[in-house]
Formats: sequence, C-alpha cells, structure tokens
Amino acid sequence: MQRKYSKTNTLVLVLALLVIFILGLFWVNLQFAKNNPGGNDFLVHYVGTRSFLFDGISPYGDEVATRIQVAAYGHPAQGREHELRVAYPIYSMILFTPFSLISDYQLSRAIWMTVLELALVTMTFVSFALIEWRPPLWVQGVFLLFSVVWYHAVRGVINGNAVILIALALVSILLLIKKKRDKAAGVLLALTTIKPHLVVLVIPIIVIWSIYHKRWQLIFWFAGTLLGLTLLGMILIPDWIIQNLWEILRYPAYNPAGTLAAVLGEWIPGISIQLKWGIGIGLGLVLLYEVWLVRQGSFSHFVWTTFVTLTLAQWIGIQTDPGNFILLFPALVLILFEVNQKWSERGGLISVITLSTLLVGLWVLFVVTIQHSYQPVQGSVMFIPMPAFCLIGLYWIKWWFIGSKPLIWNDFS
Repeated sequence: MQRKYSKTNTLVLVLALLVIFILGLFWVNLQFAKNNPGGNDFLVHYVGTRSFLFDGISPYGDEVATRIQVAAYGHPAQGREHELRVAYPIYSMILFTPFSLISDYQLSRAIWMTVLELALVTMTFVSFALIEWRPPLWVQGVFLLFSVVWYHAVRGVINGNAVILIALALVSILLLIKKKRDKAAGVLLALTTIKPHLVVLVIPIIVIWSIYHKRWQLIFWFAGTLLGLTLLGMILIPDWIIQNLWEILRYPAYNPAGTLAAVLGEWIPGISIQLKWGIGIGLGLVLLYEVWLVRQGSFSHFVWTTFVTLTLAQWIGIQTDPGNFILLFPALVLILFEVNQKWSERGGLISVITLSTLLVGLWVLFVVTIQHSYQPVQGSVMFIPMPAFCLIGLYWIKWWFIGSKPLIWNDFS
C-alpha cells in the first residue's frame, strides 16, 4: 500500500511539474509574440481560416490575401514583399480552426508556438522509440535541448510553420507501422497531406511497401480518409481543388529560390537550366533505384529509404524552403544511433560533438549570410548543409542498418 501511495505521489508531482513547465513555456511565448510581430506562416492560415469561418470568404481569394498582407505589413504587399497567400488544401482548416477561434492573434500565436515546441520534444522521444534507442540520460538531454534550439527548429517555431507537426506525424506513422497499428497510420498519413509537397514522394514509398507486404488496412484507411477530407472540402467550397491548384502554381513566383537547382542557378546563372534538369533527373533515378530495392525489403530498410526520400525531396526540384528541413531530424537521430552502435564507448561523445557542431555551424552560417530586404531573409546557402549531412550520413550507415545482419528488428512484415 505504501509503495502504491508513493507511486501515486510521484505521478502527481511529475504531472504538476509538467503543467508548470508548459504554462511557463506559454508565458515566454506570449511575451515573445507581443514584442516580436511575425509568425507569418501561421498568420496566413489563421486569417484564412477566420475569414472562411466568420465571413464565408474563400481563403484562396484576393480579398483574404489582402487581409493577411495588411495584418503582416500594415498595407497590401508591395515590391518584393511576400504575398502571403493560402496554398494549403482546404481541409487544413481542421488543424487551424481551434486556434482561429481565438480573436487575439498574439494569444493564438503563443499557444501555437507552444504546441510546436512540445511537438519538437515529442518527436525526439518518438524517434528514439522507432529505432529502439535508449541512450544515457545526459545524451537524451542534449538531444532534447538540440531539438528545440537548432536553427531549423527555431525558424519553424518563430514562423509558426506547421511542418513541425508534419515531421512528428511522419515519424509517428513509421512507429505505428512498426507496431502494426495500420488503421491509425493510414489516417495520420492522409492528414499529412495538408502540406502535400512535403509528402508527395514519401507517400508512394509507404504505399508501395505496404502493397508488397500486404498491409491493406494502411492503404484503405489512407485512401478512405483522404477521399473523405477531399469530399468535405468540396462541401465547404465546391471548386476548392481548382482554386488551390491555382495558388500552388503561382506560389513560386512570389517566393525566393525554392529548389537546389534554383539556388545554384543564382550562383552560376549560365547553366541554370542544365542544373535544373541534371539534378532532377539524377536524384530521380537514385530515388527510383531505392524504391525498387525497398519494395520487398525489411522494415529497417523501409525506414532508411523513407528518410533518404525525405532528404532527396529537399533537393530534387519540388518547391521547398530550409524551414522544412526539420523533417530531417529523425534521420539525424538514426545516423547518430548507428554511430553509437558501432562505437559504443565513444558514441555518446561523438553524438554530442556532432550536435554541437550542427547547432553552432548552422546558426553561424545563417548570421553571416543573412540578407536584409523588407525583412531579414536567410541566405540561399542554407539549402546546402543539412540535406548534405543527412545524405552522406544515411548512405554511410546504410549497410550497418539494413545489411544481412541488421542491428535492430528482424523482418516482421
């Protein structure tokens, strides 16, 4: 009885400390939001969703775009200012509605930032669970600290980018597939399409692997949920697909260089077309080769290929932004896991050195290459380091991880 009472007290204490921590985090975010206007990635969908809910106006229209621009700049976008238009599928409003019901934008933004920060912490633990890694507590602490203060995480939180939730969802989907929770994995996979350009290459990998391994429930629940979301959107706005496609097509015109080829083309304009086709075809062939190899592969091979696909997707030619590189965090965890498996005695130290180098290096690179326009804009060089590190690291560990004697998991499919 005494032991049970002690466990109950410990649980209550932990929960109380957790609540205090979350409230403290929210208070800090609220002070930041009050003193630092912005969060434009969130603002776009906050205003777009409110405009539809309270005024019945399509979030894809010029009127809503003007509202967003006035909220961000104090006037309609001019010159080189970002047009800040809604380009997500209409059913993304499911995610933003609870926050858009709050009339005070600063309060809503602070809550959203808190959710994103908690998602970053959660993603770390889910990444550990996926690869069955239990590093020493001090190493876990370094990972947790890194997960919320490295460049790509801080950028996502300040801008209010939903990519953090997509990253958490993707690694959670892999964990659900591992645990054979295919219905939940299928539903969650459909929900990741609120940012379709981030998952357009990953979804075929998951579907193909699931077909070869007869994981039919995952496919059915993914397709059914996606169909339901699409039909729900058509009930709200019958031609939302056409409106959304138009916004997607015009998106690159008012954004900075959003592909590796475009970035390199700015540096070497004479061969920009050759770079575009060369990079796209070259990486496309690599991806097709990896898909062919993984179709009947083990679960560990499937996880590795998913992470490689996410990395290649940042360079292959799909419009993106370094703000989306938070998607590569689980791949970083996998790489360092394998380092720890191979050099167990020094693995923790190597992990800390690697994380510290990435932390400092990315922030220094951002600061020394920042461009000053209507607002501070990250240098295009930020497109290079993180995908390059993950590609090199993933191919370096490939045969340790998915070889004939994988370090974790037998093929249970």
